[in-house]
Amino acid sequence: MHKITEFALGRNTESSQTEPTLEALRQEARSQAAAVLELAEDWGSREGPVSFKEVEQALRTALFGLGRVLVMLFLLVREHRVMRDHPASVRRGRRRFRRAPAQARNLSTLFGVVRYWRTYFREVAKAKRRGFYPLDVALGLTADRFSWNVLSLAARLACKMSFTEARATLALSVPQAPSTEVIEKSVLGLGHHTAEWYASAPVPEDDGDVLVIQIDSKGAPTATLTELSRRRGRRRKRRAPKSPRHRGRHRRKRYPSKPRRKKGDKSKNAKMATLVVMYTLKRQGKHLLGPRNRWHYASFAPKRHAFEIARREAARRGYHQGSRKLIQVVTDGDLDLERYTAEYFPKAIHIVDVMHVAEKIWKAGECLYREGSDELNAWMDRQKKRLYGGEEALIVSELKAALAAIPKTGPGNKGRRDRLGNAVSYLEKRLGKMNYASLIEQDLEIGSGMVEGAIKNLIGKRCDHGGMRWIKERAEAVVQLRCIEANGDWEAFMAFVHDRLQTQAQQEGARPRLQTNEPAPLPEIGMAA
Repeated sequence: MHKITEFALGRNTESSQTEPTLEALRQEARSQAAAVLELAEDWGSREGPVSFKEVEQALRTALFGLGRVLVMLFLLVREHRVMRDHPASVRRGRRRFRRAPAQARNLSTLFGVVRYWRTYFREVAKAKRRGFYPLDVALGLTADRFSWNVLSLAARLACKMSFTEARATLALSVPQAPSTEVIEKSVLGLGHHTAEWYASAPVPEDDGDVLVIQIDSKGAPTATLTELSRRRGRRRKRRAPKSPRHRGRHRRKRYPSKPRRKKGDKSKNAKMATLVVMYTLKRQGKHLLGPRNRWHYASFAPKRHAFEIARREAARRGYHQGSRKLIQVVTDGDLDLERYTAEYFPKAIHIVDVMHVAEKIWKAGECLYREGSDELNAWMDRQKKRLYGGEEALIVSELKAALAAIPKTGPGNKGRRDRLGNAVSYLEKRLGKMNYASLIEQDLEIGSGMVEGAIKNLIGKRCDHGGMRWIKERAEAVVQLRCIEANGDWEAFMAFVHDRLQTQAQQEGARPRLQTNEPAPLPEIGMAA
């Protein structure tokens, strides 16, 4: 049977140093196809039991080998087609390029590593010269050693799991999976294009009648200055531990011991990201059906930036300031979110999530009745009926009377008064955003469950695990790509980035590269204007 081989990505010692002819590749493709056919017939005609598991694995390897040859054949034919009418000298702006001999390249594809040759156009200049490959520009191939589909799969997996897990998972599907470093650099490279994507992405055409915006924040653990100082700079030479069991002891000898945390100190050094969930509801009789066209956006930039993006997206979807369409904003009672809502959505119906309000009422009840008692449960049931029945002001007045009745002195009274006073202050300030009876009658939202779930799924599930320590700018790329993937726009976004890089190559005569080690800076206030 014909031997099916694969080139190494980093070492070219086993790969051919001469460009194959068109006829040679055609013959190789026929031979590989015959080998696949022979393999299937050979397994099917064997005497005795045959394991489908082994057949499937053998066919997969053989088909990957055939795929590599067909890719090489395509690239050679396309090279001839591109260069057939290509002039020997071209200009890109003020730069001039002249045709040079073809150069070989190893490219890792979904089928494995292939080797192909393409004509090089060298810049005519005295200073540092750069060139480009017309075939790579025509096909949208970047200077990265991996095909666009491989990098897209790797980055998409990295939005759902750690870089190490993404590489291990991808290695189950492709013969040559990128390293964790390549995957991280690809994610950072894509992060440089997310702002432009959100500004120009197509808007849905079948939106509903009511726009609902839910906003909340979530902290991701970030590296401290001490931890960053250990990461950066030259690596110190160190002796390897005697065995894996001694790694912890070996590490403790290299670094000074950490001071014990004081009560209330946080270990994760969390930095807050603000998440926006936007969707519409469609009126059908007395009911509002939805959600429709759910959309996510998250950023570690200041909260005001998230509201700027939300305002821009609402206007793009037809809910601009003078549209007279109904907009509802749901938050958790955070005063910053309340202030920005009044600034960016002054005519919207702004409510506080009912579960946050109920939790505050419950804490107030624990100041009046013993925790877990039947009296507390019965009291809370009465407050819930009032809360959903439009009597929220009566709840506050009753709690204020109870606060006044608690003596200022006596065992535990100071703590009870403080806790109850905080609950009363919270509720009294937000009375105008607690009209749940009217909202229920209109079939509008009274809870922020949509954004609470998105916070856990998009930020917590990926960024808040034990041992993780992020840098905000690097976490920004992961979180925004995760939002794009959750919006169902991954393929459209990757096509958007691909076309931008290809256009850049065509205009500048450059070899664009997706991978980068430098994350995009955090968005600034006013960028969404």
